[in-house]
Amino acid sequence: MTINEYQRLALTTLNPALNEKDVLINGVMGLCGESGEAIDLVKKHLAQGHALDKEKLARELGDVAWYLAETAHAIGYDLETILQMNIDKLKARYPEGFSSERSLKREE
Repeated sequence: MTINEYQRLALTTLNPALNEKDVLINGVMGLCGESGEAIDLVKKHLAQGHALDKEKLARELGDVAWYLAETAHAIGYDLETILQMNIDKLKARYPEGFSSERSLKREE
């Protein structure tokens, strides 16, 4: 499956009653909520001695992906374009791969 196929399939479960503004709001709020659930699992592992439930974390990452697909759709982008934009930004920022020096001196 390609990333855009994922987005198309994920969007079949989008609530059709939501208007464009509500899709955007639901998307960004969902990203925050699901990211919070992911970090909570890691927090419990690192700070409270819980075993890291990698399968549950993977499911939460899937939920993050769903809300990313929704948010991208809300602003008129497909996921492949969003991911390519990110790679282009990273290549410009770190043309030789990550370096602490470039990280410390970057403006954005």
